[in-house]
Amino acid sequence: MSTQHDERTRIEGANLIAAQWHPIPGDSIVSTMPAHPDRVVWSGSSSVDAVHVAIAAARKALPAWSSSTIDQRVAVLRRFQEIAKSRAAELGSLISDETGKALWESQGEASLIAAKVDITLEEGEWSGRHRVTDFEFSLNETKRARCHFKPHGVMAVVGPFNFPAHLPNGHIVPALLTGNTIVFKPSDKAPAVGQMLVEMFHEALEAENAPKGVINLVHGGVDESIALCGSPDVDGVLFTGSWGAGRAIMQANLDHPGKIIALEMGGNNPAIIMPDADLYQAVVEVTRCAFNTTGQRCTSTRRLIVHREAADKVIPAIIKAASNLLIGDPRAPEPVFMGPIISEQALDAVLKFQERVAANGGRVLMESTRMPDREGWFITPGIIEVDRFTLGCDDAGCDEEVFGPLLRISIADSFDDALEQANATRYGLSASIFTADELLQNRFLNECRAGCRNINCGTAGASSKLPFGGLGLSGNHRPAGAFSLDYTAYPVASMIETGEDCAIPSGMRVEREWLS
Repeated sequence: MSTQHDERTRIEGANLIAAQWHPIPGDSIVSTMPAHPDRVVWSGSSSVDAVHVAIAAARKALPAWSSSTIDQRVAVLRRFQEIAKSRAAELGSLISDETGKALWESQGEASLIAAKVDITLEEGEWSGRHRVTDFEFSLNETKRARCHFKPHGVMAVVGPFNFPAHLPNGHIVPALLTGNTIVFKPSDKAPAVGQMLVEMFHEALEAENAPKGVINLVHGGVDESIALCGSPDVDGVLFTGSWGAGRAIMQANLDHPGKIIALEMGGNNPAIIMPDADLYQAVVEVTRCAFNTTGQRCTSTRRLIVHREAADKVIPAIIKAASNLLIGDPRAPEPVFMGPIISEQALDAVLKFQERVAANGGRVLMESTRMPDREGWFITPGIIEVDRFTLGCDDAGCDEEVFGPLLRISIADSFDDALEQANATRYGLSASIFTADELLQNRFLNECRAGCRNINCGTAGASSKLPFGGLGLSGNHRPAGAFSLDYTAYPVASMIETGEDCAIPSGMRVEREWLS
């Protein structure tokens, strides 16, 4: 089955189980263009039963796939890479249609799919592959020690809508390399992109004569996610999404402590601007990271803490920069910075949060509003000034991740004050500081509580050659990115005796004659 897509095509839903496509006609799940909600991109039905069948197919394929040679698995990934390159423009177009992301941004995501293969296969001292490579050494003249790495088994991959190809792909490629089999459930807000991604993997696996069922696709919503992530026949869950969903996954697996669970659950990311910073650079980066992808990145800048001495310059400049952002149809011929938000529910959530912060004393400096002259879910950037970010206080939403273009700003009297406010959240994904002071840079790197800590660049965006993950409500210390291989395999320790002698401890007697 091929998801040949253009803006006039409606994609019919299908699951892939044991290398066979199974159409799922119906409309229990429907994705539409956020820019044109009357245009259906994908439709299909969901079934919990299909989840269990897919898990069984992945389990059946596991022995053959895990025992295949590394060269055979690399050949599949290289084949997939070539297919991904050939379909990058098509995939980028579909991402833009289904998520509402500006076409330039969607094409950038599509280009990352093939690039992930090179990063995963890279060899060298700093590579992830180096950390999961077998090694051995001598214990004595006749005994050797060996560490070898084994796949966990059947891995559930649950994808988000904001990067519906890149983030699942970042789990799937390394999991396949280490010999795992996959059951993938895309976001029900971006099922078409998930289906196209699996088509490319399926084509590569078939071309290399891989076992049937190495990768399986099941569409669905909450019920299907619960069935997949909570199944005792699944050996690992690789998840990107909200804290609430991640919490449910952990609860569902309390009786399965051996199951590997890698969670990336968003953030409430702070940026600090000190008065000695390059203020132009700071304004550009904060504005970009607060509002690109319509504020729907887990690394989006949600909270800005400005030193009082810089506030009079920085805050008006950010308001002006935000007011000049170009918002429009993702496929518009003119440059567009922001497209629509994913859904009407997401739009309403941003506006309701804005109202609540204002009711709690926040001062709306730039109101986020729905754009009534547009048919889709278009929303303008919003900026609110709050008195302070305080841990345990919900007035400014320190422990809420609002997935949309809304920036909250507070003023700090010192670096210590700014750092305390930056850390005033149970999230801990990404954080930035803008300062020329190396002492403050080092203190920020040492004392800020986040998995990604940036100096003089924004919170949104990451290098695929670095780990990517967070602390607290943002994750469980199993970062993705360059460290994704680490959670797809586990080490096995072996000691191998090649001689005939064995030590007899004190108080023990064994004679060879006893075996005569």
